[in-house]
Amino acid sequence: MIEKRLFGRTGHWSTATLFGGAALYKASEAEADRTLEILLQYGINHIDTANSYGDAEKRIGPWMDHHRDAFFLATKTEERAYRGAMEHLHRSLDLLHTDQLDLWQMHVLVEPDEWEVAMGPDGALEAFVEAKEEGLVRFLGVTGHGVQAPRMHLRSLERYDFDAVLLPYNYVMMQNPQYAADFEKLMSVCKERNVAVQTIKSISRGPWDDNPQTRNTWYEPLEDQAEIDRAVHWALSRPGVFLNTAADIELLPRVLDAASRFESRPSEEAMAHQVEALEITPLFV
Repeated sequence: MIEKRLFGRTGHWSTATLFGGAALYKASEAEADRTLEILLQYGINHIDTANSYGDAEKRIGPWMDHHRDAFFLATKTEERAYRGAMEHLHRSLDLLHTDQLDLWQMHVLVEPDEWEVAMGPDGALEAFVEAKEEGLVRFLGVTGHGVQAPRMHLRSLERYDFDAVLLPYNYVMMQNPQYAADFEKLMSVCKERNVAVQTIKSISRGPWDDNPQTRNTWYEPLEDQAEIDRAVHWALSRPGVFLNTAADIELLPRVLDAASRFESRPSEEAMAHQVEALEITPLFV
């Protein structure tokens, strides 16, 4: 089984590895049902999806009819204005077959102009606060991709006391001195305020570039179990973080298998050798 960690100030003991709902982007109902069985097998109790993840919410909804109490349920919106965000929220609630979300997140909020809209008059933040006051959501968060994510999350936390953040975290990303410094600043603030930190792209090998895309992930992932083990164990060895699984249902069992066997952090030598041997490159520069 996979260890549980306290998810920030929410009081929920989430499995250290969270299910990334993007894996169900194009999944059939049968594929989604098989995925649920895998989650139950490993004791996963936290689902993170988004309104923009294709059919994901639609596929997760029927699970909630019978398993709502078994999962901390989170979703996201990329709408930046009040009205659009509210429309997305009610759509998500309908698709997910629930009357309350555990966590609602502003998705990929990393561009300054979009940030100003979301945090300004009639922006998404007003919808978020209202939804929490009305009991439609319990907690609020913000997510981001790219090297600017930790800096923008710090800015968001200055504007509002969010309960959770989500951003990239893997060995090669943390070799970028500026990103590493920004990530550490964010971690310090999150630790002080008891904000949950979710991480993504743990098994990224780099952009697809000219290689044919053979996975549902928009980046080329690690494939070999030993390679995935090192990447997953490296990420999980950081106290206070959660690892979101990759957006591919075929890779899901490998990631969960790795997480279930986590004991310690791989050596610096092992990680550096893997980067060199596989020619791993940063997904974001």
